[in-house]
Amino acid sequence: MTQPVSVPRLYVLRALYLVNFALVGSGVVLAYVQRTQPWAPITGVAYAFWAALATTSALGLRYPLAMLPVLLMQFLYKSFWLVAVYLPLQAVGRSTGLVKGMLFGLALDVVAIPWPYVLAQYFRRRGDPWNTRSERHDSSEDHPAA
Repeated sequence: MTQPVSVPRLYVLRALYLVNFALVGSGVVLAYVQRTQPWAPITGVAYAFWAALATTSALGLRYPLAMLPVLLMQFLYKSFWLVAVYLPLQAVGRSTGLVKGMLFGLALDVVAIPWPYVLAQYFRRRGDPWNTRSERHDSSEDHPAA
């Protein structure tokens, strides 16, 4: 059985989706409008990702639990960035101003995501079938009339 999520927690999730939609979305729009030349491919991929994150966050306002994978992806990309980008920069004595924002965003994700629900829904619950043979059929479907 799935862990229940309280109404206040749903409002916390909606607040985070709203922040994503408003701040990330407006940042992408401003960067697009203010650019003076086409983005480099990797920069374009990053902005396209953030645009998709902001757009799907808008769906999270209505469906906060169904859109949890969006927040999980956000949590993971920030975590990977800290480990794979920031820590190696720190190791060679370089830094970036992005770390404070990433750490703050990561802290918001950790607080907002209902972790017991995530564990119950995505790790303990039986997964969806891979093909039609792995679906459970009732006995009338297993033995059709001749």
